[in-house]
Amino acid sequence: MKEEMASADVAALVAELSSGELSLIDAKVGKIYQPLEDEIRFNLFVFGKGRVDFIIQAGKRAHLSQYVSPSPKLPQSFPMLLRKHVMSSRITSIKQYDFDRIIEIGFVRGGVETVLIAELFARGNIVLIDNERRIILPMNPTTFKGRRVRSGEIYSYPEAQISPLDASEEQMLAVFRSSDSDVVRTIATRFNLGGLLSEEVCSRAGIKKNLPVSEVGSEEITLLLRAMKDMFSPLQTGELDPCIIMKGEGDTAQSIDVVPFELEVYRELTKERYPSFNKALDEYFGKREAASITEQAFSVKKEKVDLLERRLRQQEEAVEKYGKESEKHTSIAETIYANYQAVEDVLKVLAIARDKGYSWDQIKSTIKAAKDSVPAAKSILSIDSATGIVVLDLMGMKTNIDVTKTVPQNAQVYYERSKKLAKKQEGAIRSIEQTKLAMQKKEKTATRKRGTVRIKKQWYDRFRWFVSSDGFLVIGGRDADTNEEIFVKYMEKRDIVLHTQMPGAPLTVIKTGGKEVPSQTIEEAARFVVSYSSVWKSGQFSADCYWVNPTQVSKTPESGEYVKKGSFIIRGERNYLKDVPVGVAVGIEMGEQTRVIGGPLSAISTRAKHVIELVPGKFNQNDIAKKVYRKYVDTIGDASYVKQIASPDKIAMMLPPGESDFKS
Repeated sequence: MKEEMASADVAALVAELSSGELSLIDAKVGKIYQPLEDEIRFNLFVFGKGRVDFIIQAGKRAHLSQYVSPSPKLPQSFPMLLRKHVMSSRITSIKQYDFDRIIEIGFVRGGVETVLIAELFARGNIVLIDNERRIILPMNPTTFKGRRVRSGEIYSYPEAQISPLDASEEQMLAVFRSSDSDVVRTIATRFNLGGLLSEEVCSRAGIKKNLPVSEVGSEEITLLLRAMKDMFSPLQTGELDPCIIMKGEGDTAQSIDVVPFELEVYRELTKERYPSFNKALDEYFGKREAASITEQAFSVKKEKVDLLERRLRQQEEAVEKYGKESEKHTSIAETIYANYQAVEDVLKVLAIARDKGYSWDQIKSTIKAAKDSVPAAKSILSIDSATGIVVLDLMGMKTNIDVTKTVPQNAQVYYERSKKLAKKQEGAIRSIEQTKLAMQKKEKTATRKRGTVRIKKQWYDRFRWFVSSDGFLVIGGRDADTNEEIFVKYMEKRDIVLHTQMPGAPLTVIKTGGKEVPSQTIEEAARFVVSYSSVWKSGQFSADCYWVNPTQVSKTPESGEYVKKGSFIIRGERNYLKDVPVGVAVGIEMGEQTRVIGGPLSAISTRAKHVIELVPGKFNQNDIAKKVYRKYVDTIGDASYVKQIASPDKIAMMLPPGESDFKS
């Protein structure tokens, strides 16, 4: 997955923002914010378009964005100083430096010119300089080898690479002659392309990417250079084809890259096209960053709510850690005793050497030389001359031995540490019990605070209904009267109607609202119509059904025929769905409303908690409703609260006619 813009991306973006419909030239600078540590946001006024937000994230991205992060309540010093220098100024230029991941934005205010430099490469920066290229202010003051990015210094660029737009055959030949790598790595590092575009050049040239440069001749150089020029031709002509590259299909599809033009390496993958590269960048980077911030905010909020849970988790981790450490120290002590003679021999050798006046450095040298001939020396891994601690390899276990102590005394040190850790473990276990009691107390308090739940009545409550995982309302009749009511009052020409092959099914309608209905919603509605039909009563686990347009549904029979109440005539072609499995789930929705809901598992599980799945079985509707109710009481722990939102009667309203059981 792409994490930052490439040089070609910067070139395409600069081309769009410096001319044409998206041009920011002559835009007026409003306030500047720093919502994240490495990100700034310019609020700009563009003549004829109004206000827009321009995002720069150091080391990663730059583009106009509709996905803006919340502004901090207290502004940081960097955006405040930027405001001092460029607020109310006008943008005079937007350039890319030498096909590098560097954007230069020129400003003028009251005749004073400044330039903002956005470095979008790794460890990038955002730097404001004056017209003499002296640094006024860097976002992150840093010092590199031969390069200082600090206030008052003259701004210097990173070491330049060869621009692929201007490269000649002589330059490429010289680069290849000085390289000892393969083709793709040489192009990636010396022509500022990165891995992906280098592979694209090799693919277009028909040259193996892992070909050693020593095997490259003038013919291959010509092919590579031609492929490079061909790849970048859209940047020269302005004929971009921006798209986001998707991997996978359907709901599992994931965006992995955003590119300004077609690439051979992605020819087999799905592409989402956009009217501008700027829009594609925003959908790829901006949308994902906004989702990440939302998720982080939710996590922080959840952490505050789940403080006791976090404490419990930390205490449980501490119990496990203390237990492992205690066992480890006991094991080391036992290993010392198991190797009693070997440890004693090492201590004797070292004691004799010290008594003779040898320094620790001399002893280390002697041991190193004697490792192959002296058994005691083989086990010595290292010696700390400052503390007199020797690290021994005892049966594959690294063991610290104090040369001033005897073998039993060294073993006793580890036994004592093991005892201390065991006591800490006991204390952590007691703390866990206290935390669990506090959590139970908190849950009881929360239960008492729930009070009365107000359930708002909806017009579709008198029917069978559910909301699909795509957000479409699906309604079905409970009997002949409600079937008729749906047909007369609520079925519209733009809806979709479903029914089973067998009689005794509810007239089921997907309320489309004029929107295109995804296949997932049709599949869920099919499960719904099959499950709430006579198929469930008969104990079958699958059946066929079909869908049609409302104009195909009629109450007008053929001559000599009669249509009873709650039945209908279907004319025209039917769209069949074969072997649709039955299955119903009930759950408690806790969003805008708190209520029990029922329908297909995939739809209910996305909108409810405490979801229970049911299949045809042996318990009648009332009995299974009571069993579900008891499960909710056991789970939630507050019978009064559950009865308000999911009483047995309310649960029964969500169940199919006939006998049911829990899905094992």
